Amino acid sequence: MKHCIVRLVLLALGLWVVGARAETGVTPTTIVIGQSAAFSGPASELGNEMRAGALAYFQMVNAAGGINGRKIEMRSLDDGYEPDRAAANTKKLIDSGVFLLFGYVGTPTSNASKPIFTAAKVPFVGAFTGAESLRNPLNRYIFNIRASYFDETDKIVGQMAGQTLDKIAVFYQNDDYGKAGLAGVERAMQKRNLKIVATGTVERNTVDVAAAVAAIGKVDPQAVIMISAYKSCAAFIKAMRAAGYNPQFMNVSFVGSKALAHEAGPAGRGVAISQVMPFPWNVSNRVVKEYQQQLAASTGKQEYSFTSLEGFIAAKVLVEGLRRAGNDLTRERFIAAMEQLRDFDVGGYLVTFTPTDHNGSKFVELTVIGKDETFLR
Repeated sequence: MKHCIVRLVLLALGLWVVGARAETGVTPTTIVIGQSAAFSGPASELGNEMRAGALAYFQMVNAAGGINGRKIEMRSLDDGYEPDRAAANTKKLIDSGVFLLFGYVGTPTSNASKPIFTAAKVPFVGAFTGAESLRNPLNRYIFNIRASYFDETDKIVGQMAGQTLDKIAVFYQNDDYGKAGLAGVERAMQKRNLKIVATGTVERNTVDVAAAVAAIGKVDPQAVIMISAYKSCAAFIKAMRAAGYNPQFMNVSFVGSKALAHEAGPAGRGVAISQVMPFPWNVSNRVVKEYQQQLAASTGKQEYSFTSLEGFIAAKVLVEGLRRAGNDLTRERFIAAMEQLRDFDVGGYLVTFTPTDHNGSKFVELTVIGKDETFLR
């Protein structure tokens, strides 16, 4: 009888230990998350700004005691905006024991990482990309906080059509990102019975735009929609203007608005960019006011941008999901909590997820680069 009681006690203790075992990346005091983004190379400003915005919010949360007593630790690895490096980083982060992946930058890098985190059943939250490949069909581990490239390009083409500009060309990066944007433009054009008059490409992480300028300049378009990163877009704009062409230039948000304005200089004035985040200088917007205060406190600088604001908002949505998942934090509980967010208001920006739709927002507005690298709505 005594032996039976001892065995029952040991069994009960064993079951308790198993039940109390924490999820990967979760300790009594920390939640470890991983990020792969461009922190070097021609797209580095995007990665650095995305990370800065996220860290500003995480630091505020940690200073207030964290989430259910746990502080967020973000491990960031540089992929230089190259898919193979992003895939290797993703494997490394998962193998090192992160709870989830957050704030990746780019379509080709995210696509290369998708099979890895999906197989490992690791959530992937708030990537800086609008690609349809990360939206449809539904992948239960991916949560998109921004609008899609289909949403952005539809807004851009609608604006052009409203101005009776129908001679539209497309300059795009020759990779997953550029092709995703091109597909969005084609879809929006077909919807309005319009056809793209010319296309030109540039290779990722290069600024060799001469062939694209020749191909697009040949038709002298009224407008050019650009789907590339800031350095190549700036090079294209400058080369087109130097060749005597002055169409309306339009970009999707991934270009990196602040970086493009700086890189293009005076040639960038009048260039339009679709945005999927609130205006970072509109302090009447609650989340923008909070973002400005926290970013300045975190970095010691008042250098605001759409990209760092996106990092801040993505971090805020992530933290809400972690809070709602409760003290017994697991990946499955986190996914379930995120899928219950309905019109979650981060402060003038709403996010909604459901079990069948992980695309949190459709918000898009257009901005224009004004004088001295400022922005107009």
